[in-house]
Amino acid sequence: MSQHNLFSALRAGFPRDLDQTAVQTESGLHYSWRDLDRATAMLANLLQSLGLPAGSRIAAHVDKSVEAMLLYLATLRAGYVYLPLNVAYQSAELQYFLGNAEPAVLVCSPRDFGWASKLAFQSGTQYVFTLDDQRQGSLLERAAQHSDVHTIAPRKAEDLAAMVYTSGTTGRSKGAMLSHGNLLANAKVLKDYWGWTKTGGPDGRGDVLIHCLPIFHVHGLFVALHGALLNGSKMIWMARFEPKQVLAYLPQATVFMGVPTLYVRLLGEAGLTAQACANMRLFVAGSAPLLLETFQDWTARTGHTILERYGMSETVMLASNPYAPDARHDGQAERRGGTVGFALPGVQLRVSSSEGKRCAVGEVGNIEVRGPNVFSGYWRMPEKTAEEFTADGYFKTGDVGVVDARGYVSIVGRSKDLIISGGYNVYPAEIEGYINAMPGVAESALVGVPHPDFGEVGVAVVIAKPGAAPDADAIVQSLKANLANFKIPKRCFVLPELPRNAMGKVQKNLLRQQYQNLFTA
Repeated sequence: MSQHNLFSALRAGFPRDLDQTAVQTESGLHYSWRDLDRATAMLANLLQSLGLPAGSRIAAHVDKSVEAMLLYLATLRAGYVYLPLNVAYQSAELQYFLGNAEPAVLVCSPRDFGWASKLAFQSGTQYVFTLDDQRQGSLLERAAQHSDVHTIAPRKAEDLAAMVYTSGTTGRSKGAMLSHGNLLANAKVLKDYWGWTKTGGPDGRGDVLIHCLPIFHVHGLFVALHGALLNGSKMIWMARFEPKQVLAYLPQATVFMGVPTLYVRLLGEAGLTAQACANMRLFVAGSAPLLLETFQDWTARTGHTILERYGMSETVMLASNPYAPDARHDGQAERRGGTVGFALPGVQLRVSSSEGKRCAVGEVGNIEVRGPNVFSGYWRMPEKTAEEFTADGYFKTGDVGVVDARGYVSIVGRSKDLIISGGYNVYPAEIEGYINAMPGVAESALVGVPHPDFGEVGVAVVIAKPGAAPDADAIVQSLKANLANFKIPKRCFVLPELPRNAMGKVQKNLLRQQYQNLFTA
């Protein structure tokens, strides 16, 4: 059964020559595939030596490093459940995750050991190790005492591999339970769908990935990491995104994955040219909506068309624009800005009305999905899990979208972001699209707030482009010339920035809180 352990598949993707470079860091360190194999064996042996119960959670609250990645792989290898936590979480947040997930092991940064270990022991966690981003800490010291040979723990496809807490924009975060089968099915589909290759590339050995995303989130931990490992592709490892450094690495790479904010920052660099991107094969964007302007500007500057895709913590990837002409869609399918492409192979995606009826082509509704990538449920929340699935087994994503006649999926917004004003449905993404196209506007967000007459009305928050000073009243007047009156925001504010989470998503819940008393006493 070890063949169902996700690590078995990733290990099978390693090249025959294990002395090739697998990971290259900014500081000039080179990790070979043999190093990855030996280090994960030692860490796995350490974890297994602790005598942990089956299904134990291993929590990681550490800075991004190659060793943190190795801890993830070792957790899979040893057959335990990986629990990634944003290192920015403070004591109250960590206390919740430790109490809810009850991990057997916590690995934290040495600087946080004092308060984090106290919380961990209070929550019943048995072991606390430290790990920093300079290859120091008690985790590595203890692992060094163990053998570098390890037999991969047998696991069934349905066994839990990782637990990812949702970003928790409403209420407490929920632990999405992802199995070995969920993660492997998605990784295999993306390997083929995005054309990962073992030939060509700057060094003649195939694709090279610039990895500059965090690894406490699905995008960096599963999508980027699994893609490179499954293909045996070298990674250029960045502890954090720095646009000038990314530009310097582009000639050595073929694949880059980022959130939209990273593309905006790269477009701000004069060095971003078609020549700088000459060796690149693929630019992927996700985790937040990509503005059409960014999509178009990128193509104009680089000659490359960004591939936008759609996924979430509970499902990993669901839909993607095509890498190449797609036989399922008449061979003419192209990457289209403002869409997330087609449902991935094996994924069933439908749009349903609030009454549960299948929506017609072009009709806006709730996106529901089913497939081997979809999680089994939320950790210790059977009632919430039952609520989120339909009777025929589709997961209710909470996203509102539309599928056009050719099958392209577009995300209109989150169902919780829907504004019902005077009985009419207002979809924020539509109004934001108009505002974003106005002169001097960099980005906007529309949220619904309570109103004594209409029940709810829209409030627009606008971010100006550098050097511009858009007028809030003029924005509202311009919208009145284009949209039905019930869609017009009652107020507009121009602010320096929008509140965002770690992956760049606008936190509309915070905006709603900020303006909730605007029209009510």
